[in-house]
Amino acid sequence: MNRIASIPDLEALYPEAVPAALVKVSPVLTPLYRRWVEAARFCILSTVGPEGVHGSPRGDDGPVIRVDGPDRLLLPDWRGNNRLDCLRDIVSDGRCALLFMIPGTHTTVRVNGRAFLTDDPDLRQSFAKGERLPATVIVIEISEVYTQCAKALMRSGLWPRDATLDLPSVGEILADMSQGAQGGADYDRNYPEYAKTRLW
Repeated sequence: MNRIASIPDLEALYPEAVPAALVKVSPVLTPLYRRWVEAARFCILSTVGPEGVHGSPRGDDGPVIRVDGPDRLLLPDWRGNNRLDCLRDIVSDGRCALLFMIPGTHTTVRVNGRAFLTDDPDLRQSFAKGERLPATVIVIEISEVYTQCAKALMRSGLWPRDATLDLPSVGEILADMSQGAQGGADYDRNYPEYAKTRLW
């Protein structure tokens, strides 16, 4: 089995990224990205540390994360199995990524950045659910945010599309990020048919 061992060898196997894949990247939460993230009740937190890498599902009965300005997110750490894999990574390294998913849409939103933990009493109290408080709060400082191609969820059939969801579309986000040069209603209208020929 051939092992690809260099970036040039890897890049030789793929065409260049399409412009839309690059223009959608923002160093902060734009208003449309903020709407999308605040609507999510589930995300996957990925971290890296001395013991390797970890991915942890995070969910809540309302927004899974709190936006604390255009470049900062707050994620309460509700008690789980106490393995603390991701939390140990954050203390040791800090690099992290979030993948937000909302049932009914094939769009996902990714956030990359650095994180730290706090046990600040007032901040923990602000997340109170009755008598329950998070043990800590994960503070994520955003370095980039962008939508992810919808094809993976389309391929998997994870859930049917719900056209009634009031979320910013990829076409709207692209138009916003490119000052109207890309995306828009035509992009949203044509994407499902376009994607069918490129799912595999």
